[in-house]
Amino acid sequence: MSENTVHERIRQEIETAPVMLFMKGTPVFPQCGFSSVVVQVLNHMGVKFNSIDVLTDPEIRQGIKEFSNWPTIPQLYVKGEFVGGCDIIREMFETGELQQYLDDKGVPTERAA
Repeated sequence: MSENTVHERIRQEIETAPVMLFMKGTPVFPQCGFSSVVVQVLNHMGVKFNSIDVLTDPEIRQGIKEFSNWPTIPQLYVKGEFVGGCDIIREMFETGELQQYLDDKGVPTERAA
């Protein structure tokens, strides 16, 4: 598959889901600690999200890195915009910035009491 075709597939996935996580493994069975952390944060916040397991598709695994110009996985997109990887998501969560960001983007969450 050509780079343009892979990037088009990625773009379509990102535009289709309000919250999209490119990760290693699945939300139920993450295959790396970094992916697991992002899944835990999103689940804790009650964010509904779609995910793509990059381990099952080598073209997507490489293509997402080129698409975002970000070298690592997981990668979180909200409303078509790249937010970041594990460290950025964890830091945003800890400071409350992630909740504010999701609120600003109109993404529903279930705030923990």
